[in-house]
Amino acid sequence: MERVVHEKLNLTEEILSATSLSRQLAEQMTLAKAYVVIAKEHNNFHLAWELSSMIRSCQLLLSKAAMRGKPITLEEAEPIISRLSSLIYKAEDAHYDIATTIVTMKSHIQALEERANAATVQSTVFGQLVAEAFPKSLHCLILKLSADWLKRPPLQDLANERRNSPRLVDNNLYHFCIFSDNVLATSVVINSTISNADHSKQIVFHIITNGVSYGAMQAWFLSNDFKGATIEVQNIEEFSWLNVSYAPIVKQLLDVDSRTYYFGENPEVEPKLRNPKYISLLNHLRFYIPEIYPQLEKIVFLDDDVVVQKDLTPLFSLDLHGNVNGAVETCLEAYHRYYKYLNFSNPIISSKFDPQACGWAFGMNVFDLIAWRKANVTARYHYWQEQNSDKTLWKLGTLPVGLLAFYGLTEPLDRRWHVLGLGYDLNIDNRLIESAAVIHFNGNMKPWLKLAIGRYKPLWERYINLSHPYLQECVTS
Repeated sequence: MERVVHEKLNLTEEILSATSLSRQLAEQMTLAKAYVVIAKEHNNFHLAWELSSMIRSCQLLLSKAAMRGKPITLEEAEPIISRLSSLIYKAEDAHYDIATTIVTMKSHIQALEERANAATVQSTVFGQLVAEAFPKSLHCLILKLSADWLKRPPLQDLANERRNSPRLVDNNLYHFCIFSDNVLATSVVINSTISNADHSKQIVFHIITNGVSYGAMQAWFLSNDFKGATIEVQNIEEFSWLNVSYAPIVKQLLDVDSRTYYFGENPEVEPKLRNPKYISLLNHLRFYIPEIYPQLEKIVFLDDDVVVQKDLTPLFSLDLHGNVNGAVETCLEAYHRYYKYLNFSNPIISSKFDPQACGWAFGMNVFDLIAWRKANVTARYHYWQEQNSDKTLWKLGTLPVGLLAFYGLTEPLDRRWHVLGLGYDLNIDNRLIESAAVIHFNGNMKPWLKLAIGRYKPLWERYINLSHPYLQECVTS
């Protein structure tokens, strides 16, 4: 059945129209608000009250017009316009001349802007601090597991024994990779993946972590059963080839000026960009996957803040039509197009890319590593990282440079493969969540934080084994 679309009143357009009654009301209301402030300063509280009363009437009428979707009529507007005109004349007659109005309003606007800016920065900074803070329970877990790793040589022997397993390079199996220093989050990703897989014993997980979390990761995944899946843990600090002479990102991350730019007193940098993850080498490892796993042909990359709800093995049989990256597009809203991520005022960007090109998401990506090597995507990534050494093409993060490196090499996937927003959006449709193969807690409200959105947290917690003695001691205490 064909959908009938009824055109509704666009109140913004109505107010901008030079001849509309809505515009007259809006302009009178703005002037009246100025006189309310001035009248109060001159202790003329009765006039201030009268003006405020008419402002409320004006707001109510504009609101009704917006709700019913029809313009304001002259019959509705005339009494308010007439009364407001009379009160404004009364205010002007009381020697609140235009010069006084301008000076007074400028000072008030400046004060309000300063207060609003301070409040915005403060709330953003506080929110960012909470999001960056590693919960004590996770510190506790890492310490206990690290102690196990050091005190139990059989665990280290088992890790060495599994290091050369032929399953790690068997292209008949389903390979997944995750790069993280969060043991519990990584465990949820893996547990949810194998719990929903039709053949968990055919799954291989490749984890890369940092030196601090390496022992804890090894101890956790060697000591717990994951339904026969193969799990490899590597330490990024052992990748001697990933050095300053080869990888531009390493040089940039070590650069003192870069760290000062993002973590010093720089007003140009948004608080959200001060998150340490943006200058973490683990975050950029996704661009080196073919070099880390030179014998693999296809792999699924998962972020550590996702939960898998369906069997993901069908991803490996999807036709990517010669493309490198299979990803879910995010341009249902205009702000997820290229021009929102990249600086199109720079000719090096505007001459090579379409500003309206559709963005896509990292977090659940299927990569054809044969096509990757052929297109030399890592070299593309290096090129763009070098071009952005002065941070004028984009600020931080892996998505902007990913959009450049995989431009023309990305195959759009069905939206149900990857549903985003559970780390910031309180209003995601339950049906969309239920139908999703992967749900992504992107945003600051991670499910392992107190900041988490309560409605979504059980979707993550169901994959934690709270009967484990360390989790009982660390997480539930």
